Amino acid sequence: MKETRKQFIAASSLGMKFNFLHLQIAFVVAMFFLLMAAYVSREISRTSSSSSRSSSSTEVYDQKKDMINEITSDTTGQTAFSSCDLFSGRWVFDNKSYPLYKGRQCSLMNEELACEMYGRKNLNYQYWRWQPHHCDLPRFDAIDLLEKLRNKRVVYVGDSLNRNQWMSMVCLIESSIPDRPKTLHYNGSLIAFKALEYNVSIDFYWEPMLLESNCDDPTNHRVSERIIRGQSIEKHARNWNDADVLVFNSYIWWRQLKLKILWGSFENVDADRIYEDVEMLKAYEMALTTWFEWLDSHVNRSKTRVFFVSSSPTHNRAEEWGKPKKHKCFYETEPIYEEGYWSMDSDPNMMRLVEKYINKLSSQGFNAQMLNITQLSEYRKDAHPSMHRKFWDQLTHEQLTTPNYHTDCTHWCLPGVPDVWNEFLYAYLLYPPS
Repeated sequence: MKETRKQFIAASSLGMKFNFLHLQIAFVVAMFFLLMAAYVSREISRTSSSSSRSSSSTEVYDQKKDMINEITSDTTGQTAFSSCDLFSGRWVFDNKSYPLYKGRQCSLMNEELACEMYGRKNLNYQYWRWQPHHCDLPRFDAIDLLEKLRNKRVVYVGDSLNRNQWMSMVCLIESSIPDRPKTLHYNGSLIAFKALEYNVSIDFYWEPMLLESNCDDPTNHRVSERIIRGQSIEKHARNWNDADVLVFNSYIWWRQLKLKILWGSFENVDADRIYEDVEMLKAYEMALTTWFEWLDSHVNRSKTRVFFVSSSPTHNRAEEWGKPKKHKCFYETEPIYEEGYWSMDSDPNMMRLVEKYINKLSSQGFNAQMLNITQLSEYRKDAHPSMHRKFWDQLTHEQLTTPNYHTDCTHWCLPGVPDVWNEFLYAYLLYPPS
């Protein structure tokens, strides 16, 4: 009996031991699964959080991208990144990121604009960057522009200052495709540059008065009495009516009190030919009216973008910035720092007329802008060729020994100010107004 009881107690004790061991194992297993569940939950949470942050980052990136791409514009040419006026700002000296190309490496450079080649020693004029007050200009990228313009034609139409801007664009592009095929052809008033790989044409067409005139010869046009053939634009316009981008400039040739308007033909001398002396602003508006009417009836609004560059200032009056009158721009090596400086040679009334017709084009469904380069260029008395260019006439001893007598304070050295004008054009083309 005692033995049986002992065995029962032993068996009972053994069972209790096994039950306690099972409880321990169950507890360990439970804790293992609890820890695993916590780990899995944490990883899911981390993944979800990471995904959320990634999604948030993508949204922020997209928002920034939209802000960069969202250039708004009114019809007066006030272009903006988030309502920022690109044309209001200051010049900042920047010899790290400027110039955008080397003048000596532009094989197509016009000798009238190659100031370094023609002996200019102070090259600081190349290192000034235009900084708008409340935003940044997008940095010019020639390859991006060529891709944007693939299979398209750009035509600069106007006078030698527009040719100055065209030459800047050619150098900007050529510097980025130095070893790629390109051509340059001259055909009367038309100069055609082509980047063959992209099938992009960047052309210049000589038309200083917008209308047919006695100044139409691209090389022999030094005339003191300007004569404009009234309402006659077709002779010129048929050379650029297929353009995808038109960049106009017409200002300096109008700067006299009166001009003659011809009602008739230059070719046919007959009794019906009538000349009329017209006050300059009235004649300028007549030309702009004809220009507007031609665009309105001939240009494809859904295809062609129209730009009009405001007047390019001259710096022939050194007394306006406190220097002796005869100095002009010859000795100048720095910009004018007075914000709002405006010379007597720049006519705001002409600019208002251009603005008026740009507004009319926009109201007719055109993608048209005015590039308001006048004020910012007024500051740059330091950036003209002066005597550092090729002169096509043989200079006299007096002219050579008295530089101010024959100095060029109208055109611009390259690299230089016209590169900034093209940066504005680039901003409009790559980030079009909404």
